[in-house]
Amino acid sequence: MLKAILADITTLEVDAVVNAANSTLLGGGGVDGAIHRAAGPGLLEECRGLGGCRTGEARLTGGYALCANHVIHTVGPVWHGGRKNEPELLRLCYWNSLELAREHNLKSIAFPCISTGVYGYPAEAAAHIAVRTVLSFLDRNKFDIEVTFCVFSRPDLDIYKLELERKP
Repeated sequence: MLKAILADITTLEVDAVVNAANSTLLGGGGVDGAIHRAAGPGLLEECRGLGGCRTGEARLTGGYALCANHVIHTVGPVWHGGRKNEPELLRLCYWNSLELAREHNLKSIAFPCISTGVYGYPAEAAAHIAVRTVLSFLDRNKFDIEVTFCVFSRPDLDIYKLELERKP
């Protein structure tokens, strides 16, 4: 099941929330900072031991003080007009996050809008990649997981709802 909601991702009761992280995994602004603040110092301490994360990759940690049991950290691409493999790197963020969820037998996951904040990825293009990648992964792997696209603004919610209506 796929759905889009307008909410604060740090409050969701799911097996894993996805963090739109930077490559250090040590916190930052936007979703990354909010997740680190809500999870508490244990998350930062665990992230220190991971040695960072490259764009498109994903890492799993505990959820600490979050309602979620786990955090899946993924590093989205910075938008350079699509000239630096950004669509494929963004696709890998979703794919690799779902791969970790499958490996750990998670039943629910919440994604934020990866790369659309300070990284500048166009929201409509990012939503298209997000929904198509999730559908492809679930179909290819016959993986049953509840997927929530958790957005922070009404315009983003409208974009995701439209994209979900287009799904086959």
